[in-house]
Amino acid sequence: MDNQLALVLVLAPFLGFLCNVFFGKSLGKTASGWIGTLAVVVSFVATISFFMQVNASGKAINIRLFEWMQVGNFRLDIGFLLDQLSLLWLLFVTGIGSLIHMYSISYMHDDEKVHSFFAYLNLFVFFMITLVVGSNLLVMFIGWEGVGLCSYLLIGFWYKNQDYNDAAKKAFIMNRIGDLGLLIGIFILATLFSTLDYTSLKAIITSGIPFNHYWVAVAAFCLFIGACGKSAQIPLYTWLPDAMAGPTPVSALIHAATMVTAGIFMVTRLNFVFDMAPVVQTIIAVVGATTALVAATIGLVQNDIKKVLAYSTVSQLGLMFLALGLGAYEVAVFHVITHAFFKACLFLGSGSVIHALHGEQDMRRMGGLKKAMPITFITMLVSSLAISGIFPFAGFWSKDEILMVAFEHNKALWIVGSIASIMTAFYMFRLMYLTFFNDFRGTDEQKHHLHESPALITIPLIVLAILATLGGAISLPGNSWLNHYLAPIMSKAKHGEHGLDNTAYMLMGIALVGAIVGIAIAYVKYIKQRQLPEEDAQISGINKVLYNKYYVDEAYELLVVKPINFLSRFFRDYIETALSGLVFGFGKVTTELGYYGRKIQNGNIGLYLFAFVLGVCAIISYLFLAQ
Repeated sequence: MDNQLALVLVLAPFLGFLCNVFFGKSLGKTASGWIGTLAVVVSFVATISFFMQVNASGKAINIRLFEWMQVGNFRLDIGFLLDQLSLLWLLFVTGIGSLIHMYSISYMHDDEKVHSFFAYLNLFVFFMITLVVGSNLLVMFIGWEGVGLCSYLLIGFWYKNQDYNDAAKKAFIMNRIGDLGLLIGIFILATLFSTLDYTSLKAIITSGIPFNHYWVAVAAFCLFIGACGKSAQIPLYTWLPDAMAGPTPVSALIHAATMVTAGIFMVTRLNFVFDMAPVVQTIIAVVGATTALVAATIGLVQNDIKKVLAYSTVSQLGLMFLALGLGAYEVAVFHVITHAFFKACLFLGSGSVIHALHGEQDMRRMGGLKKAMPITFITMLVSSLAISGIFPFAGFWSKDEILMVAFEHNKALWIVGSIASIMTAFYMFRLMYLTFFNDFRGTDEQKHHLHESPALITIPLIVLAILATLGGAISLPGNSWLNHYLAPIMSKAKHGEHGLDNTAYMLMGIALVGAIVGIAIAYVKYIKQRQLPEEDAQISGINKVLYNKYYVDEAYELLVVKPINFLSRFFRDYIETALSGLVFGFGKVTTELGYYGRKIQNGNIGLYLFAFVLGVCAIISYLFLAQ
């Protein structure tokens, strides 16, 4: 029974993909959307069933489907591991995925290729489920590559715009860099332990059997490079803001429920490997904190509503990696979950705004939308409070846990994380004030058509806003259901159970005051003083540096892209030309030899007999002389 239900869980979105690929156009836009949505809902229902079963028994469900390969003592199966970690991930992948699919029915209704959109969306969810439920690293890698493919298809969905194509290619190429690191790490683990099965790897590494710690650390570092690509950490983060080229539901799916959480999942799944490499853990913590701060500073001055949210995602992912690097895996998972709630709501809310303004994304052309779009406003306000870390919303609890762990282990990283969090509160309420308050700054036509979005858009927003409000209850200080639930996954006791002592109250107070200060500064600038961001041509000084994202893309263009293009042209124009000449030269010689050689074959029997006699005489002469 478990086998069949697991197959339903995994394959339902894939069947939705096939249905939309082959029949979606003929079925119509609405039917195509509901087929895609129901396919993910089926997976969500199956996930709930497994979750209740594992939560009650405390035992993981390990399903072996068939043997994939066996080379010597190395054997690999195709199988599923449904344990506490994978089921937790599946709950928000399929749950939030279902809401995003429902939202897309209305949002994408006027697009001429709705059936293709839902096919890609279903395929995305299928590969993410495969990544999460795989019982070994190679099955995970199939899903890992699959979500990379789907991100390319969806980011470049409106492929008639060349900028969107470039964004899709950028995401695909940068992820291939990270994936190479991941693959090298997988090969090292396979060589060291002759297995890639999670359960077997954990048993070997935690058993005390001697192994080469140096190569385990190298493997961990390579795996982290893979995580940097998928989860957009320095230096492989620049693809994620450009991924905003895709339709807004795609942005929500990538940023909240699927692709960018893959790196966090992989590191948490292999926590027993990373625990053996403390140097790599330190690197992870430093990279995470640095990413959180750098992305937050860029988010301060962005004017595209989706770009602000994109840099917010990069920053929040940095905080998650900060927790991972400090060994607090369950705290990182907690923030992944709460972030999925409020970030999905924020992206879908921004899509509701863009939908009402007929495609406008520049916050300088918005304002005054609060009365016209009350549901969108309230849900985005709730999620902004959550991501800012305001009590009692979900983000307050998860972000506070990360900062507590950082304070315990490294005060410098705590300061960096705290500054990034204050900046988050500022730029999120900058977004809210510019979008919903003061006077409307768009065109008269846009103002005339302002309206709240339809129910298929607002219902997911309401559900996500409720989750962003109450989601923190799963892991309260000193009474964490989440930490208890994830205990079997962790290789040793971790840092999650913080009691409410004086230090905890102090840190919560500092974090809360910092968030309020960030919101207050935004209020003074954009409500009291009614300031507006400058037009692009007028931006100068440090704001220009931040607005242009520290010119990192330009640096990559100068240091990486142009040299590669130069080498490509050099090899094309000189090396390839020379090699082609050599190859064609051999061909020409052969052709000439054939031309003259075929003259001998003239059909004259006398000539053939003469040649035969000469040959026999030559052989006899050679044999005679050899004696």
